[in-house]
Amino acid sequence: MEVKKAVITAAGLGTRFLPATKAQSKEMLPLLDRPLIQYAVEECAASGIEQVIIVTRPGVHGFNDHFAPSVDLERILEEKGKAEQLEKVRRVSGLARVEYVYQQQQLGLGHAILMAKDAVGAEPFAVILPDDIIDGEVPALRQMKAVYDRYGASVVAVQRVPRDKVSSYGVVNPEVIDDKVNRVLGLVEKPAPDEAPSNLCIVGRYIFTPEIFAMIEKTPRGAIGEIQITDAMHLLLAEQSMYAYRFDGVRYDTGTPLGMLKASVELGLKNAEFGDAFRDYLKTLQL
Repeated sequence: MEVKKAVITAAGLGTRFLPATKAQSKEMLPLLDRPLIQYAVEECAASGIEQVIIVTRPGVHGFNDHFAPSVDLERILEEKGKAEQLEKVRRVSGLARVEYVYQQQQLGLGHAILMAKDAVGAEPFAVILPDDIIDGEVPALRQMKAVYDRYGASVVAVQRVPRDKVSSYGVVNPEVIDDKVNRVLGLVEKPAPDEAPSNLCIVGRYIFTPEIFAMIEKTPRGAIGEIQITDAMHLLLAEQSMYAYRFDGVRYDTGTPLGMLKASVELGLKNAEFGDAFRDYLKTLQL
């Protein structure tokens, strides 16, 4: 069955960005000219995803306002002859069919994904963590869908990370299939560098078979009271094959202010409209 649905998790409190996130979701913070979550929805649309389920928390309304048509704004732009801006605004509401489910309590990534169970149904689906922006010629999710189509099993995105950084990630124990694809033999959450089975670390893209929901429901809360998706993946791995895919592209971790700043600079330099002017400006700084 083809992957046609994607879950985007956006229910966190964004505490690292306070006070900017006091009255808005972190995923609505702008990276250049778009909010973070739009990058995720655009990746879905470019990967053949038809339905996007955004997991959010009660009281957050910016997502719906952003992805719904804005009749008044479109009328004003049309009257003013701002055709380019009008096209950008209309494009946002036409990216995908977007619906929303709510996570009443912040009980971990596994719990957030479980909130989308009814909306997903009994079919394979993707998960995107919008903190992870992946810039590449071919969208990372589209690359992963090709792996899913080949093997018919869950796929996680991985990248090689320096050994001294692996303790911040979930790490796979791999069996090499080719340069990009590994069969997952096991998973270790945030291991010490000398205990990590590899330096292939999981980043914010997944494709799951629907059986992951049953595994999440069986997963107890961990030490900090959260249901971790890695624990549910352990259970799934005992029953099904799973693959790790080393994607082509550059990943930016925008989950911290420094990471957001790095992404803004590097993507700004690549921007066709103002990248050259931005580069010239940076050369004038006395660093």
